[in-house]
Amino acid sequence: MKIKVHVPLAERGVIAISGDTARDFMQGLITNDIQRVSPTCAIYAALLTPQGKFLHDFFIVQHKDSLLLDCKRDRIPDLIKRLTMYRLRAKVDIADASDRWEVGVMLAGSGADDDGAGEPQPAGTAKTRFDGVSYIDPRHAGLGERTIRLIDEDDTFPTDTVQLEKNRATYDALRISLAIPDTGQDLIADKSMPLESGFDELHGVDFEKGCYVGQEVTARMKHRNLVKRRLFPVTFEGEISPGAVVKSGDVDAGDVRSVTNGHGIALLRLDLVEKGGLTVDGKAVTPEKPDWADF
Repeated sequence: MKIKVHVPLAERGVIAISGDTARDFMQGLITNDIQRVSPTCAIYAALLTPQGKFLHDFFIVQHKDSLLLDCKRDRIPDLIKRLTMYRLRAKVDIADASDRWEVGVMLAGSGADDDGAGEPQPAGTAKTRFDGVSYIDPRHAGLGERTIRLIDEDDTFPTDTVQLEKNRATYDALRISLAIPDTGQDLIADKSMPLESGFDELHGVDFEKGCYVGQEVTARMKHRNLVKRRLFPVTFEGEISPGAVVKSGDVDAGDVRSVTNGHGIALLRLDLVEKGGLTVDGKAVTPEKPDWADF
């Protein structure tokens, strides 16, 4: 078993949801099955518009009697506003708990642990810690073990600034190499479609759970094979900026989202990916099908 390195995710915050009907309330809103959440299982899910467009994505874990949502910190006010709008008379408490919890991820590093024990755990596997909870990223086990820790507990992780920045760069490069979308960079509110972003293959949609906001459009895209664009990991020479337009000849094939050191994520038309010859400002861009994708 390899030594783990800790990466703080300062851009992430936590919403706590509790109450007698908290699960029933969330079940009618989100893309995944809240009944799967337990002390040993976490899920990835999204809140969509009625038209099936992406609004918010988050991880949901159980801690004691509450559901904790690991979500984008700067979008918490909007997410709480939307959840409160749907609450009506439901006996549910919704609160920003980011002043109590901090989010991070543990990545496998080099070397071996002293005991050498432990087997890789499936995506979504959760466990209770002395200072909170942790869970294997439900989207892709290769993205490591996420943690939600009480802020006022003694810090057992390294604090060297240079090392932490290096760890964060390693995490960002790993995410991009796997073509796992990030909120704000690859997932655009009121614009992105969940199936174009791989939500079903990244375990963020349950097509058997029943109704939720945006369910009709999402199901129709799935069953009628209406997805014509997908996120791809891409490689390129030189520098390309986020938002750059990808061309197939004179035709727009899509646009670049996240980028780092000659690698990126781009939303591309499937027919033009198959055709080949994609460029950005005359530079060749090479897409590859993600190892988790089914298209």
